[in-house]
Amino acid sequence: MPIYEYECQKCQKVTEAWQSLSDEPLTSCPDCQGSLKKLISSSSFQLKGGGWYADGYCNSKQGKCESGSAAPSSPCNKESASCPCAAS
Repeated sequence: MPIYEYECQKCQKVTEAWQSLSDEPLTSCPDCQGSLKKLISSSSFQLKGGGWYADGYCNSKQGKCESGSAAPSSPCNKESASCPCAAS
């Protein structure tokens, strides 16, 4: 269940609420009964693991090109002469 943050327009207190996606948004402050505004906050969601970067470039086992240079700006195509891994 996501946690939503609301800021009171009257007292500026920030309130957090555990709500289902189908629940109606809160409209009044629990402290002063002022109107609430829903805040947009950063998520704690992070992608970890291999993913497209490690799988889509030259050496998918190591997640980087073997040439030691910076990663190419587009996925590696070993048939292409512009790929730093083409010599491998």
